[in-house]
Amino acid sequence: AVAPGDIGVLEVKGPNVMKGYWRNERETARAFRAGGWFVTGDLARIDEAGYVHLVGRAKDLIISGGLNVYPMEVEEQINAMPDIAEAAVIGLPHADFGEAVTAVVVTRSGKAADEEAVIARLKARLAAFKCPKRVLHLPSLPRNAMGKVEKARLRQQFADLYMRPQRP
Repeated sequence: AVAPGDIGVLEVKGPNVMKGYWRNERETARAFRAGGWFVTGDLARIDEAGYVHLVGRAKDLIISGGLNVYPMEVEEQINAMPDIAEAAVIGLPHADFGEAVTAVVVTRSGKAADEEAVIARLKARLAAFKCPKRVLHLPSLPRNAMGKVEKARLRQQFADLYMRPQRP
């Protein structure tokens, strides 16, 4: 249990929760704690009124310079920009920060986003450590069969971005 306002990994239990993964005992053992609690992999916080608010997926959490960055918070700000169709925020290996916050965007026009303008707008709305170091453009974001953005593929595609010589 966490105090109201603190963020933790969401666990659920009840008759509406599955009993396990079909023919996958290993994954079932990994996903369930003693007493039948299912570890969802979602990060959440409980407000003072007792409502649960999802803040992202545990596997997507970015630790940059020792500080936690929740991609969903950054994505919401980018997705609110009129010229952005959708965004995915990922952490990429960085020699100084451990991970660097990086945005991958799809624009409504199909043209590359103005990287400096996007970052400047975010700096006006978010703490500096949450702002992307880079804003990359793709014509579309990779998705799995369920329609979810495949952030692991994006992390793999751009894994060496900060290891390459930087532009002037």
